[in-house]
Amino acid sequence: MAAMMLFSVGCGSSSSSADSKTSSGSDDSLKKVQDAGKLVLGLDATFKPMGYTDENDKIVGFDIDLAEEVCKRMGVKLETYNVNWDTKEQDLNAGTIDCIWNGLSVSDERKKQMLMSEPYMNNSMVFMVNKDSGIKSKDDLKGKKVAVQNGSTAQEILKDSDIGKEATMTELATNVEAIQQLELKMVDAVFLDSVVANYEITSTGKSFEVLSDGLSEEQYAIGFKLGANELCKKIEDTLKEMKKDGKIEEISKKWFGSDVTTIK
Repeated sequence: MAAMMLFSVGCGSSSSSADSKTSSGSDDSLKKVQDAGKLVLGLDATFKPMGYTDENDKIVGFDIDLAEEVCKRMGVKLETYNVNWDTKEQDLNAGTIDCIWNGLSVSDERKKQMLMSEPYMNNSMVFMVNKDSGIKSKDDLKGKKVAVQNGSTAQEILKDSDIGKEATMTELATNVEAIQQLELKMVDAVFLDSVVANYEITSTGKSFEVLSDGLSEEQYAIGFKLGANELCKKIEDTLKEMKKDGKIEEISKKWFGSDVTTIK
């Protein structure tokens, strides 16, 4: 994982919206979850290894394990809800879900649309290609087809980059579709999270490789509705408690072989 400078984007640093407050003006986001006895987590259930559907049709993943433990300590159940990643903010604002917790990258644009927790993990954005493609650097992608997920920060970054303007972008609903097109050689590369790319390579043994030069480094955080400060802070505090007692390290080692989180 590429190291990054941490910056403050936690619960206390975002503005709140009247929609997430009670008539008395107080934030009822935590109370809503406690009263319901469940936390509804929104995710793209194809995002390995953060949160995805396994061969037994069960939602599993690193973020899911973290959320399960957080819910256990909060005394509520975890419920997952599959969202369209391109329109996920609508589910959040409508109250259909309580949070988005699924390898959600921090960006300035997203901080305008949702309250983001303190980052808990570093990530970088990379190009994945077929080993026999002859592509050795991002400069080799000029004039090539590059697949990217709709609604992702990868899409935003690629569009704004020089290589994005010189390559042909193929925008797809999920990374799974993008990787399938790469394997079938319908596209020349996929631009995606290093976490996903490296997991795909190590878990499947498919003949892919990651180019050494990517475009951006990012951080993962949990997204909440603007104004849901109480719920955000409760989950942040619970994660910090899990870090101190070793539970975070245990879960991280299960998925990545070491503690890759940035929680303090």
